[in-house]
Amino acid sequence: MYRRAMIGQQKLDIPFGVELSADNRWVKQASLFPWEKIEECYARSFRSEKGEVAKPGRLAFAALYIQHRLDIVDAEVVEQIRENPSMQYFCGFDCYTTEKPFDSSLMVHFRKRITPEMMKEISEEVFAAEARKAIEKTKDDDDRNDESGGESKPKGTLLLDATCCPSDIHYPTDIDLLNHARELLELIIDILHAQLARFGVIKPRTYREIARMVYLSYAKKRKHTHAEIRFVIRQQLQYVRRNLDSIAKQVEMGAELGELNIELYRKLLVISELYRQQKQMYDEKTHSIEERIVSISQPHLRPIVRGKEHRPVEFGAKIAIALVGGFSFMIQMDYDNFSEGKYLKESAEEYKRIFGFYPKVIIGDKAYTTNENRNYCNSEGIRLSGPKRGRKTVEVKEAERKQLYQDSCERNAIEGHFGNGKRKYGLALIMTKLPDTTLTAISFGFFVTNMERLLRLFSLFNFSIMAFIGTIHRRFSFTLWARTFVQYALNKMYGFQRREAV
Repeated sequence: MYRRAMIGQQKLDIPFGVELSADNRWVKQASLFPWEKIEECYARSFRSEKGEVAKPGRLAFAALYIQHRLDIVDAEVVEQIRENPSMQYFCGFDCYTTEKPFDSSLMVHFRKRITPEMMKEISEEVFAAEARKAIEKTKDDDDRNDESGGESKPKGTLLLDATCCPSDIHYPTDIDLLNHARELLELIIDILHAQLARFGVIKPRTYREIARMVYLSYAKKRKHTHAEIRFVIRQQLQYVRRNLDSIAKQVEMGAELGELNIELYRKLLVISELYRQQKQMYDEKTHSIEERIVSISQPHLRPIVRGKEHRPVEFGAKIAIALVGGFSFMIQMDYDNFSEGKYLKESAEEYKRIFGFYPKVIIGDKAYTTNENRNYCNSEGIRLSGPKRGRKTVEVKEAERKQLYQDSCERNAIEGHFGNGKRKYGLALIMTKLPDTTLTAISFGFFVTNMERLLRLFSLFNFSIMAFIGTIHRRFSFTLWARTFVQYALNKMYGFQRREAV
């Protein structure tokens, strides 16, 4: 059950007469978030009117934001909020408290309730206006003077690219996966045998000591021949098959799989599919198969071939991003590998839906320069970066070379956006385990990256205003009240409101 929280917090009561500063980063950010929109979206996750009242949406959203901003684990988020008054203000508290705001296990439920679709809607609410301002600032003089196109005339630059956010799993090899599966099956056999032992049923053989010795003898060697690898894989497949057959016989004798916990039962189902895939690859002497399982605990992960020098393959969700005015907007996010080039049309349509017009230029890598994308951009009056088709004169080649160089320089912005999110905000290694919570964690990582850019823009704007006011004050010797009036007028003129000390 959920009850909408009251929005409009103005003050946090702190003992000993302490007040929060208006320059505190969490106080600043509290004024930038659309808390009404967040409460509205968060309330949609609750359909029942029964049960315990859930935590407010502002607290859930703020806790996840703090986690990704500081790149900390769930338990540390609770401790940070408990110890920091400014974070409590950011979370919507009315008075300072030293008690835990919630149990750390609730962070998982927060990530389940705040979906990627919700994050996309909130991101557009917060960053679309600032991105539009950046588009208006970068218009050419011809665009400002030419009014024939109206609002529907293409404007701005759209940067497109894709990356992978790897999850925290052990590097998957066939032998390691089969050995892990064998150990889990042996645990399941022990649990099921405990139900049949009172009837005098003999425990099935697992040869676990021999299997463990064979695996360790392989793992301790630094180099292996192809014949050795196939020999060990065949042995591990035999152990797994024998254990699966033993479990099936135990069930026939009366053992109940319901005695297993949910996680162990789910892994049993995953191991059955893993054995089928590994057996098929062994028989066909291949290393690829559709929907290949690379982790028993996270079977939704897939290998993403990136072609990088140090990381040719990554294991996690692949995402396609559109960068406009320095702010990123999610286009596609999936665990299966996909070609980002086929989402160019969708990216341009999303651009038009948000801003009301198509982009003037679309810059991407070679994956986007397909014939279908070229024809689409030509029909909509969009310039697509990349070499043109057909024969060219020397002058055209030189002009094209300069344009390609300029586009590659502008494209560095989206690469830097990816690097910033991976270095500072947890996108380099996703620690969540469930498929839906992982996508939420990735969405929050990009949301934090966008919010930090928005804070930098506001800080720069505020600094420019104060510098201008200081110049006027020194030149004309304004009194304190006149200086305050000028600051208030400038803030109203440019739509920037600075929160007073609370």
